[in-house]
Amino acid sequence: MTGFIGFLRADGTRIFRIPLGLLLMVGGVFSFLPVLGIWMLPLGLMVLAVDIPFLRGPVARFMIKLRRWSGRWLRPTK
Repeated sequence: MTGFIGFLRADGTRIFRIPLGLLLMVGGVFSFLPVLGIWMLPLGLMVLAVDIPFLRGPVARFMIKLRRWSGRWLRPTK
């Protein structure tokens, strides 16, 4: 998986990232199907945000909020 992510992050792979992001978002719309899920929508947005500048700010803010939320809820209890 690390090799695939490295490939997608490399320069010149925009031709693969944009269709992949769109396919992930379309798959997220069909979240009622067993394999597809709502998890595909934010993943598709993250992939698209690499190449589409106006998505970078909102996606970055969402990721910061998600990290804060998960840190609060997934913190080990004493």
